[in-house]
Amino acid sequence: MNTTTVGRDGTPLRIPARSGVAVRLAKGATIKVINTHGHQVIDTWAFNGDDIGESMSMEHSRASMLRTVPKVGDTLVTNHRRPILTMIEDTTPGVHDTLIAACDRHRYAQLGVEGHHDNCTDNLATALASLGLTAHDTPCPLNLFMNVPVHANGQLEFAPPVSRAGQHVALRAEMDCIVVMSACPQDVTAVNGMLPTDAHYAIY
Repeated sequence: MNTTTVGRDGTPLRIPARSGVAVRLAKGATIKVINTHGHQVIDTWAFNGDDIGESMSMEHSRASMLRTVPKVGDTLVTNHRRPILTMIEDTTPGVHDTLIAACDRHRYAQLGVEGHHDNCTDNLATALASLGLTAHDTPCPLNLFMNVPVHANGQLEFAPPVSRAGQHVALRAEMDCIVVMSACPQDVTAVNGMLPTDAHYAIY
């Protein structure tokens, strides 16, 4: 589990497949999340660096942005309605998700998985624990690169990502914060193209 605060040289570091990474970002720093192989969803959370109880909130962000998917220039806000991350670059087609909860053991049981299955909820807890922190709950993540079309009749679909290898999203910290990224281990539905892989990130 890599939890080292990364230097500002832009060197990409690995988010291991099926695992999570936690990093501290100073206000004004940028984190670039790279879809190295093109089909990996990255569940992404952000927490106030001084108060783990304040976290990036998808429901509050949708109300602030007035859209379901952030675009370049949009600022995601916390459960206290304060800016925490701004999307400043997106080299993908712009398909991400703010609707779907992080996968957990209950989700895999519903999908028919018997026994343990790696999941983003556990990855979040493990990443934060390595910094000596525990979240009060599991906020709904910003699911970077996740493709969940909302059809005209309101039906949702889990579809493969449309991003390509090497495309990235860059997010600027609007406060000192902790960012957690989980290379989603979902291999039962199509959201990772049925093949979870490593991804990478850089801070500058």
